[in-house]
Amino acid sequence: MSIKQKIQLHQQQLATCELCPDMVPPSVMCGPVVSKILLVGQAPGVKEPQLQRPFAWTAGKTLFKWFSSIGLEEDEFRQNVYMSAVCRCFPGKNPKGGDRVPSKDEIACCSQWLNAEIELLKPELLIPVGKLAITQYIPCDKLVDVIGKCHKLELSGRKIDVVPLPHPSGASTWHRMEPGKALLQDALNKIKNHRCWKQACDGDG
Repeated sequence: MSIKQKIQLHQQQLATCELCPDMVPPSVMCGPVVSKILLVGQAPGVKEPQLQRPFAWTAGKTLFKWFSSIGLEEDEFRQNVYMSAVCRCFPGKNPKGGDRVPSKDEIACCSQWLNAEIELLKPELLIPVGKLAITQYIPCDKLVDVIGKCHKLELSGRKIDVVPLPHPSGASTWHRMEPGKALLQDALNKIKNHRCWKQACDGDG
């Protein structure tokens, strides 16, 4: 069975997951992309389940502007980068406003899917987007301490480069003000210069 076929089987199983009763299905996932680049988001918003693709709404427009600035338009990115997330279902709304933050139990439960993708893809570049995603891999008290750097980690016995990005939410001003604006550009430059990104831009990702 090829890696792509294994990913397709994995995604068929993910599509039927109902382990978290407070999450709102369906699971949101990308296509069965075989890539050495893994993007890890936080959790889908209310629009993503309807449109059935990650980062399909406002935050996605900002995210793909960032990636367009370093060589990959949205369609190319979706064809060359595997898009995962800490949690795959919409967590629902917070009564106090905004989307509910997934619980530790929900994050732990959903981690089986993300860990399986890491095993299947064996990525060399991991891009966690937003603090919830970043903290799954790197201690992160403040974004200013981790954004703009390439962190060297070992996952499942393999070395991997981790370049975190802030969340592109319209509600956040962090990436639009200094020092966040400059640190975001530093992070994007590190992604742009990574061998895996260069391969993806050349159509060889």
